[in-house]
Amino acid sequence: TGVMPSKKIQLFYHRNYYILKYIKIENFNFELFLFIFWKKCDLHKLEEGPPLQAVLTREEGLQYYRTMQTIRRMELKADQLYKQKIIRGFCHLYDGQEACAVGIETGINLSDHLITAYRAHGYTLTRGGTVREIMAELTGRRGGIAKGKGGSMHMYTKHFYGGNGIVGAQVPLGAGVALACKYLGNNEICVCLYGDGAANQGQIFETYNMASLWKLPCIFICENNKYGMGTSVERAAASTDYYKRGDFIPGLRLDGMDVLCVREATKFAAEHCRSGKGPILMELQTYRYHGHSMSDPGVSYRTREEIQEVRSKSDPISMLKDRMLSNNMASVEELKEIDVEVRKEIEDAAQFATTDPEPPLDDLCNHIFYNDPPMEVRGTNPWTKLKSVS
Repeated sequence: TGVMPSKKIQLFYHRNYYILKYIKIENFNFELFLFIFWKKCDLHKLEEGPPLQAVLTREEGLQYYRTMQTIRRMELKADQLYKQKIIRGFCHLYDGQEACAVGIETGINLSDHLITAYRAHGYTLTRGGTVREIMAELTGRRGGIAKGKGGSMHMYTKHFYGGNGIVGAQVPLGAGVALACKYLGNNEICVCLYGDGAANQGQIFETYNMASLWKLPCIFICENNKYGMGTSVERAAASTDYYKRGDFIPGLRLDGMDVLCVREATKFAAEHCRSGKGPILMELQTYRYHGHSMSDPGVSYRTREEIQEVRSKSDPISMLKDRMLSNNMASVEELKEIDVEVRKEIEDAAQFATTDPEPPLDDLCNHIFYNDPPMEVRGTNPWTKLKSVS
């Protein structure tokens, strides 16, 4: 809209996207941004879907790149520390799915609420946690985001409710948060995430029913990374159209490897919920590079060639990087500088996570109750003095 002085316009085809580039030049002050077009989302019970184009500014592009690179490098460091037996127990990594976390976060507000399953490190970061706190939690240290007591699956920040280890159980919890939002009338929503492996859980369908009846402001998001543990979606589900699973709840399916596509779809879904229309369901088609967890090598049920093909054609970080470089929104040197800064942040966090003390044994029974325990419960008295017998 309006008049753009001294403008140069280009339209060209690149990696399945139509890109319209504007370069505004005025007194040598460069403002660079892209209009990016993509394939229409698949819709269910919706007359209109999200817009088919979006604006990406240089500042946004650099921020998205930094955040996705931070998640990627953090997960690769966690892989290394796990193999060194510094991280123990369950550990489910998020590399490959970074566009989901960053796209969702940029489509909602920090005052909105989010709950997910155990593949939670990326969301802990986008919800306000630091790399230092996340890494220290993974190693069970006092400086961890849950003070070393939660580990990989149980991390929390303000308006972020984990990190939940029971498959699908976070979905009804998220609906409860959405009910609170509606009750309080604060115009907030809850984003409730689960994987394709959890999509067949009965409690999810019960939650759909309640959320629809009560018109709860809840975005149900299935992160379909193609495999539930070691089982492909085709072998586990009679219908793999997860965005239609809500039946009476409208849904949409989109490319979860494209951060801008996810951002615009999330904005659309958030507006749907805030306008009082009730819940909506999104299916993000994505991919995980690691196995289901660190105990799964991830190559017994899929080939290395399959993983490499996704990396070469659909990697979320590479796609964003290529867009920015091919449109002169950033230089190779600039992005390399971000890479160096991210690596240093990860290394500093790993150093802290391996040197920070473990929580003292006396802390084990703390934070079980909000205040005084209502009754004597064996083994949970916060004044019980424990000692190690190992």
